[in-house]
Amino acid sequence: MTTMMVTIMTAIITWVNTGVDSGFLWRWLGAWVVAWPIAFSVIYLFGPTVQKLAVKLCSKA
Repeated sequence: MTTMMVTIMTAIITWVNTGVDSGFLWRWLGAWVVAWPIAFSVIYLFGPTVQKLAVKLCSKA
């Protein structure tokens, strides 16, 4: 999940901020390398709590 999210997000943000030219792939890869460990850590640390909250919000009371 984190791999797909980070791949799409960093590609779009890099494209919007710097455009697509000959250096795009390396700028995107640099952004991906920074973003993926952060996204993985956030999902790992907060995923269970967010999942429990979603169950509470979406279940019938």
